[in-house]
Amino acid sequence: MQIYLPIAEMSVNIWLILAMGGAVGFVTGMFGVGGGFLMTPFLIFAGVSPAVAVATGASQIVASSVSGVAAQIGRRAVDFKMGVVLVAGGVPGSIAGVYLLSVLKGTGQTDLVIKLAYVILLGSVGLLMLTESLRTLLRARRKAPAKPRTAHHYWLHGLPLKLRFRVSKLYISALPPLGLGFVSGVLSGVMGIGGGFIMVPAMIYILRMPTAAVVGTSLFQVLCVTVFTTFLQAWINQTVDVLLALLLMVGGVVGVQYGGRVGARLRSDQLRFLIALLIVGMALRLAIELIAPPADLYSIAPPEEAR
Repeated sequence: MQIYLPIAEMSVNIWLILAMGGAVGFVTGMFGVGGGFLMTPFLIFAGVSPAVAVATGASQIVASSVSGVAAQIGRRAVDFKMGVVLVAGGVPGSIAGVYLLSVLKGTGQTDLVIKLAYVILLGSVGLLMLTESLRTLLRARRKAPAKPRTAHHYWLHGLPLKLRFRVSKLYISALPPLGLGFVSGVLSGVMGIGGGFIMVPAMIYILRMPTAAVVGTSLFQVLCVTVFTTFLQAWINQTVDVLLALLLMVGGVVGVQYGGRVGARLRSDQLRFLIALLIVGMALRLAIELIAPPADLYSIAPPEEAR
């Protein structure tokens, strides 16, 4: 069954869109990360322009983050003070990202920049995760004990503007959280991703936050920044397709339930290995699309509409 998307200006199969939302929701529920890094490439593969894919993918993240934040609040696993600092950095970052996307849209280079950014980001993060997960799996097979993480004084403690974060049990400078929030905001504005799969390891290894507070705090930051980013995309670039977003949300709600059940049956090292393979595979698929010759070598359409 075909349905016309007014902002994307194309007809799509409604079952295909629901299936994409369900697949991303399944991954979100299974791995515990936002599916923005998958949703935007999926929409691009389906023929949606990258600018619309970025903005609409961001709106879909809002729906999936709401339930996650509510669950984490119920477990008292959200450091709201840290979350506010991250959001304070994320808001100007999202403004910069949306403005950059608007400039790229005017030059006709949106497709190239978004795809190239995804190849670089997903490829580097995926390879790092794949290497780390393989080491963990091999160590578990040899039954070698994991190296404990020792606490010591490092560069973060020497920065000014220190704040005390009671939930995370930290006394650190506000500058690193502000910087991480800014980077997450830029990624949300330019690439349509919440940045959770980058923010979570950064909060653990850079800010040294306890794992129990990381997921909830990250979801809170992603939710606030993505809501703001979606508003900016709709106001400045007019690229949020509400109908497309609603279909993706419906599929995502169903997929999350099944993904959570499957994820509960797998070990954490197995989950990291599988998501690393998924990220690397997505990067390779986008890289192939960048270097493969187009189906139509010539087009008389404007740059943003040429496919």
